[in-house]
Amino acid sequence: MVNKFTAIIEKDGAWYIAYCPEIPGANGQGKTIEEAKESLSEAIALILEDRRQDAFRGLPESAIRDEVLVS
Repeated sequence: MVNKFTAIIEKDGAWYIAYCPEIPGANGQGKTIEEAKESLSEAIALILEDRRQDAFRGLPESAIRDEVLVS
């Protein structure tokens, strides 16, 4: 599944800094815009995976875990 997020990119000296307003704490940087976007993409993936794992900690054994599709 592919998700789309907003990338805000600003130039800071020789670097491009990127962040995602939908995912607090997701930041990236690079010498090019593409590097900054790739770095941001990796940060978003790490944050979402951590949040998924955190959400499952402490679930009761009786909880039903299923999937829902969002388009």
